[in-house]
Amino acid sequence: MQWHRRICLAVALGALALAGAFGSRASAQENRPIRLILPFPPGGPADAMARIVAQHIGEGGGPSVVVESHPGAATEIGTQYVAQAPPDGYTLGIISNSFVVLPNVRKLKYDPLTDFVPICELASFPPLIVVNSQSPYRTLADFITAAHTRPGALTLATIGPATSSQLAFEMLKRAAKADITFVPFPGYTPAIQALLSNTVTAALADFSTLQGQLQTGKLRALATTSPERISLLPNVPTTIESGYKDVSADFFGGVIAPVQTPKQMIDKLTGWFSAAIEDPKVKAKFKTLGFFPSGACGAAFDSVLRKDYDGYRRIITDAHLKMQ
Repeated sequence: MQWHRRICLAVALGALALAGAFGSRASAQENRPIRLILPFPPGGPADAMARIVAQHIGEGGGPSVVVESHPGAATEIGTQYVAQAPPDGYTLGIISNSFVVLPNVRKLKYDPLTDFVPICELASFPPLIVVNSQSPYRTLADFITAAHTRPGALTLATIGPATSSQLAFEMLKRAAKADITFVPFPGYTPAIQALLSNTVTAALADFSTLQGQLQTGKLRALATTSPERISLLPNVPTTIESGYKDVSADFFGGVIAPVQTPKQMIDKLTGWFSAAIEDPKVKAKFKTLGFFPSGACGAAFDSVLRKDYDGYRRIITDAHLKMQ
């Protein structure tokens, strides 16, 4: 019977080894870092927002979160990368307004409303129209008057083409009946560099990107397209206050996952991200950058995206805007 005991022992050891292998594999899976795909160049507001939240999740007992930049084609490249990623919850995407603007101006290989699961809207970023401090234009009215005087001569730089930033510009251009030349850049940072070197007349970017240059006096803010004044810039009027009641635009940043990601993983992700944006330390960091924390997650965030999608489609169609 000794041989029988040896066989039983061998089978038992094999089972334990197999269980250990499966356990190690499961543990390795759970310990994988989450990749947060940023469809912009590094350095912009979405990048700063993503890194603040990623750090909080990692330090707060959640998984490590790594931010990767996959810029290009007005966010299409990075978003398509997420759409094609394995739906396991370990590759997520950062989105902005362009997520629902882009499909209204050109054909994509993904559908923003059916190919993803909205996780959370994290923050909103108030945009500003700015000029170089050496510019003769001290108000938005000055800038528009000059554009009327010299049609096509004045230029405005921002992210584009086919982005919410360009859409805000097109709304202002249409409302003011002004011929201003649009100059697209792959990110806000190079657009601001062009303004600092006087290559362009004006620029449109979010407050966090502009904050340092505004504080040092290198740039001058003419107006914000946000519906309300920015608390840190109380003397800068809104475009509505400047006489353009139909020109109002805010930028936002949120997180999505591929559509077939298991519900159990979606619930975990929603918990991690919602806890992060509710944390007082994260809110404090957001405030110093001029971000406004959001709280829309899951179905609420999905509702926001669908509403924005329909709103942008209506504006683009009614105004016959071409933003290719």
